[in-house]
Amino acid sequence: MSLARIIVVWAALFAAVGVPIAAAAASPLLAWRDSIYIAGGFAGVIAMTLVLIQPLLAGGYLPGLSGQRGRRVHRFIGGFLVAAVVIHVAALWITSPPDVIDALLFVSPTPFSDWGVIAMWAVFAAALLAALRRRLRLRPRSWRFAHTALAAVVVVGSVVHALLIEGTMETVSKAVLCALVLAATAKVMVDLRVWVIRTRRGA
Repeated sequence: MSLARIIVVWAALFAAVGVPIAAAAASPLLAWRDSIYIAGGFAGVIAMTLVLIQPLLAGGYLPGLSGQRGRRVHRFIGGFLVAAVVIHVAALWITSPPDVIDALLFVSPTPFSDWGVIAMWAVFAAALLAALRRRLRLRPRSWRFAHTALAAVVVVGSVVHALLIEGTMETVSKAVLCALVLAATAKVMVDLRVWVIRTRRGA
């Protein structure tokens, strides 16, 4: 890959991640909000950008982060994603425990809450599956299929959750980010053929 292409790829990624964060930081809805609320909101925004980065790492699409190095960074970013989700939910709990309880029980009047909870549990399940990979002794293709299926739930749940919320994220940059997340996830699933769980010998 040429140097010019490497610069373009990384610049595009920084723009895709940085613009939504910057737009959220400039939102007038942050006025008069306390620090815990703001921290929780930004944890959610950062989590959404990490959901974009994860499939790019899994597919080896980022220059200099392919192969084993890319997988290590993928695991590292996965830990950050779990932490961001925990901070997001914990901040919401501090600011409004009843809303969080309603969301966890799927009785919230706001539809975006259900999708957020689904994505949250899928994030935790995917991380747990990655942590227990050796103990479970799953075949590589079977493990990849299960992990990617959970990741797909994370992506769909997160995208719907974000699009339904009228919050600090700016509408256009949020829509573009969500579209990129869906596109990156679809591409890596096609390229890695994660739905094929049988070996050639078994076939």
